[in-house]
Amino acid sequence: MNALVPLPVVLPLTACGLSLFIGPRLRSLHRLISIAVLTIVLAVDVILLFEADRSGPLAVHLGDFAPPLGVTLVADRLSALMLTVSGAVTLIVLIYALGQDMADREERAPIPVFHPAYLVLVAGVSCTFLAGDLVNLYVGFEIMLMASFVLLTVGGTEPRLRAGSTYVVVSLVSSLVFLAAIAVAYAAAGTVNFAQLSVRLAEVPEGVRMLIEVLLLTVFGVKAAVFPVAAWLPDSYPTAPAPITAVFAGLLTKVGVYSMIRAETLLFPGNHLTLVLMAIAFASMLVGILGAVAQTDLKRLLSFTLVSHIGFMLFGLALGTRAGIGGAIVYTAHHITVQTTLFLAAGLLERRYGTTELTRLGGAARTAPLLAVLWFIPAMNLAGIPPLSGFLGKLGLMRAGAADGGADAYILLGAIAVTSVLTLYVMAKVWNLAFWRAEPAPLPAEGVVLEDTEEDEERPHIPIGPAGPTGPAGSGATPTGACIRTTSRVPLIMTSATAGAVALGLAYTLLATPLTAVADRAAGELLARSPYIEAVLNP
Repeated sequence: MNALVPLPVVLPLTACGLSLFIGPRLRSLHRLISIAVLTIVLAVDVILLFEADRSGPLAVHLGDFAPPLGVTLVADRLSALMLTVSGAVTLIVLIYALGQDMADREERAPIPVFHPAYLVLVAGVSCTFLAGDLVNLYVGFEIMLMASFVLLTVGGTEPRLRAGSTYVVVSLVSSLVFLAAIAVAYAAAGTVNFAQLSVRLAEVPEGVRMLIEVLLLTVFGVKAAVFPVAAWLPDSYPTAPAPITAVFAGLLTKVGVYSMIRAETLLFPGNHLTLVLMAIAFASMLVGILGAVAQTDLKRLLSFTLVSHIGFMLFGLALGTRAGIGGAIVYTAHHITVQTTLFLAAGLLERRYGTTELTRLGGAARTAPLLAVLWFIPAMNLAGIPPLSGFLGKLGLMRAGAADGGADAYILLGAIAVTSVLTLYVMAKVWNLAFWRAEPAPLPAEGVVLEDTEEDEERPHIPIGPAGPTGPAGSGATPTGACIRTTSRVPLIMTSATAGAVALGLAYTLLATPLTAVADRAAGELLARSPYIEAVLNP
């Protein structure tokens, strides 16, 4: 089974090379390759999850070089669970993107950009989840950065290029901090392998160990978009095409959360920064959700709720108990899926009505009832309505906080309650404005909606067809800076993919007992540390 561990990284990279070799020809072959590879990757992820849960962590030293020289990949319960969830989500988003015909829009490009970049992104995510050392984790982050910049700027519009540049600058600065952390760790311990670091860091002077911990948490906090280093996210993610925004918002920030859990449990046990993590969790929850309350564009609103709910996961990590970390793992898996689903549903809304600006929407529950259902279910799931998985995840975290009994834990429990109520308010506002009330303006004619630029924000939006204007002005727009192709009926593949994401979120509710049990065992394994260390050092 150990031979399967590298496949989630190797297969997408191999498929990327094949896609580049094919070039702009045979677009249908690109789609077939991408779907087939991601389906195989998901199957491998599931096998790794069952095997890691049954037999313990699986470790592979690439090239048969033992630490600290070789590259080590490790699949334990936590990484295998994250791989499985991410594998399912990336496959669903790929199907959605194909339904939106994203790849077909690149006929004028010298190579088909979307498929290679998306496959590289999947490989980077898998690499970070499987990384057994700091250098390999850094490489995984950089792989994601390269692919993310390409995907964020698909279409080459000014807002996308500006948002992509902001994303790259922030990521490069965090990468420099990461390199500094790696250098300090290697100088202090003589290794960057996680298993060896977990043993040797105990002998490092406390001040140096604290410096390494702070540097790493800063890097991972930027990736996870926690307060106060989350300002870049609401301006970067909403500009991308709907499927790209969905996978970024749902998955990429959780890579940062995963890295924080890994570092704090394996490398820095003992909860030295509990109060700091509690404060960051508290601020992320409240600042994020208050930002969401103030938004009128659906994509920006969802981006702020993303920042807010990262605080839930940090709360479980800050508790440092088995119940707290287990609750954080459950909530992370839940949030990856639900946040992705909401952005996919927002993409359907944009496709149908030409805008995600809530003040220009209305009546969608009557004109598109299926779309309304696909939005309503994950919205209630995010708000934590019983018996959905969002409620179960929050309940686990709140029980862990109550068991802790500290004053800081009870303050965070209050923040969770306030954030949950405000999340429900935000979701209700979206439902009222976009779905329930009467239409504020005539629907745009089917065709292409020309969006405003910064220079002409006051000009009306003009939906046009192949032969010129075909509908009334005032159709609305989103801040993407690119044309939206509206249709009277949302394509079946896009709708089916979104329905699949909704079903996956509901499956967490139906499979709550085994999911919670796996998360609990993963938390116990993380806190024990010895299974991971022995699997790496004594394969």
